[in-house]
Amino acid sequence: MRLVAGGVRLATLAALIALSACPMQRESGGRKDMATRDASLPAHHVAGGFRNPVPIPRPGIDVTLPFFVRRAAGFVRSRRGAPPLVATDMAFLRENAKHSTPTVTWIGHATVLVQMDHVTILTDPIWSATASPLAWLGPRRFVPPPLALDALPPIDFVLISHNHYDHLDDASVRALDAQAGGPPLFIVPLGNKAWMAERDITNVIELDWWQSHTVGMTEIVLTPVQHWSGRALNDRLKTLWGGYAVFAPDLHLFFTGDTAYSKDFADIRERFRAREADGGGFDLALIAIGAYEPRWFMTTQHVNPAEAVQIHLDVNAKRSVGIHWGTFELTDESLDQPPKDLIDARHAKGLADDAFTVMAIGETQRIPRRAP
Repeated sequence: MRLVAGGVRLATLAALIALSACPMQRESGGRKDMATRDASLPAHHVAGGFRNPVPIPRPGIDVTLPFFVRRAAGFVRSRRGAPPLVATDMAFLRENAKHSTPTVTWIGHATVLVQMDHVTILTDPIWSATASPLAWLGPRRFVPPPLALDALPPIDFVLISHNHYDHLDDASVRALDAQAGGPPLFIVPLGNKAWMAERDITNVIELDWWQSHTVGMTEIVLTPVQHWSGRALNDRLKTLWGGYAVFAPDLHLFFTGDTAYSKDFADIRERFRAREADGGGFDLALIAIGAYEPRWFMTTQHVNPAEAVQIHLDVNAKRSVGIHWGTFELTDESLDQPPKDLIDARHAKGLADDAFTVMAIGETQRIPRRAP
């Protein structure tokens, strides 16, 4: 009986931790919020935080709690099919940092290393074993990172899409801030600079949607996406979230971060239409394809592969890589389901097999340099 009681307590605790990343309350943007907001600010700013361009309904605790308790108790689909892990060619990446052939390397989940125009970019870095406020409990990593943090080439920019634990990892950003040769520039959505400052991370630029920051010939723009933020039960929607468009002479990059499907992607293409050249708006798009089941719960938060393919089309990407899958078990689909569903979605839209692909964790691929 003692073991059973302990198991119940552990499952309950796991459910509560999971709920710290669960939207249980109505999104800001009701009559009271809109009445008290500063009319001089953009419409996604509301009293005490932010909202999506079109506020989205949130399931209440009566439906979300059973979902997380069921997962904590182990009633989930098979955990088969983690993606392959290959050794990263670090000698090439370090040498390439000097010469900058455009490359993309998948570290796992939404953590991607991109080299372009003599700069090295890292997205949503997480090296921790769990995506949780507690190192010993929470969604565990199924595939280890292919390399240690201190083995990375010097990182110039770190792009943070939002503050959920699987995208903003405390230990990882502290380690990056202490990299040899000086810290990278962390680019974060509004409201996250204070969190970084609490950890004495000060080389930080904070952006609102459509704001940009340029260093040399590289411009980085925070774009709207449909998602939300929060690291505890009392900070829902208090910090902003977003994707990133990065423009360098040899590569135009788009990174979705976490997102549901919305008209934001058509807006992104229209916003940057003047930059389109050589058959595509973005040379490379990093698009989330995982953590999408069950749809009744996840459809307002995460895209499925069919919606990811539509994003590829909406932003007019020449090539896309599916990320945010196979690393942490966050939702009900098995680890190997997203690539299977991506094949079906790609064929349904008549895309070539190499237009939207997945990679092995640790794999590096060269990207054709953008035509001048």
